[in-house]
Formats: sequence, C-alpha cells, structure tokens
Amino acid sequence: MRALFPGSFDPVTPGHQDVLRRASLLFDEVVVCVMFNQNKTGRFPIEERLDRLRAAASGLSNVTVDSHTGGLLVDYCREAGIDVVIRGVRGVSDLDYEMPMARMNHELAGVETLFIAADPALAHISSTLVTAMGQQDSVPES
Repeated sequence: MRALFPGSFDPVTPGHQDVLRRASLLFDEVVVCVMFNQNKTGRFPIEERLDRLRAAASGLSNVTVDSHTGGLLVDYCREAGIDVVIRGVRGVSDLDYEMPMARMNHELAGVETLFIAADPALAHISSTLVTAMGQQDSVPES
C-alpha cells in the first residue's frame, strides 16, 4: 500500500522527519511531496525543499520524494494511485485545521487520512519557528 505525506516543507523540520520515518514503517511506499499552499508564502525554492527532503529520507528505502504545485492533493492521489494521506499533528489546533481537509479528500476521491501524533519531544517545533531561529542566527551582533 502506498501513502502520500504532503506538505509545504518550508523548511523540513525534525518533526517532519520523524513522521516520515514512522510512516515508512507502516506502508510499502511513502511518497513525500512538496505541495503548493496558496495561503503560505514560500521561503525556500521548491528544489531546495526537495533536496532537504531527500536528505531527510536518506536511509528510508521505501520513501520517494516528489512535488505537485498545480491542482488538488486528490488529483495527485488519483494520478499516482494513492489512497492514504499521512498528516502529522502536534495538537488540537492542527487537528482542527486538518479535519475538514481530510473529510473533503474522502468525499472527493475516497482518500483516507491517517493522523500521526507528533513525538512530544518535537511537538513544539514548526517550520515558522525553524525559519525564525535561522533568521535570528543570521543577524549580525552589534
């Protein structure tokens, strides 16, 4: 069985890597896919995100990396023959955001969503936080 782990991955975080590793133990193949989110402004180019995902997936022989920047997630699933979407959730707010999309994906294409709870040691990490920390590190000291 194949599963899709979609996201903007802008940037890839240790939490993403953990969910990917755990999903790879559950499925024959996991496609981790950079998707376009019109509500987010990309900080890193798609190619850089793909390279970072390839590095995050090194050692996971059943993981492939791809991108889909045009169309809906369910369009990608139909084209690739994927029936399960993996989503990592850090808390209730993530679940509140993800549930309507999961329902819509099921209604539109019969795609099921499997939620993987974040490792508590990593649940506080978000792409926004990682980017902010990177920007802080690049600010010269006075």
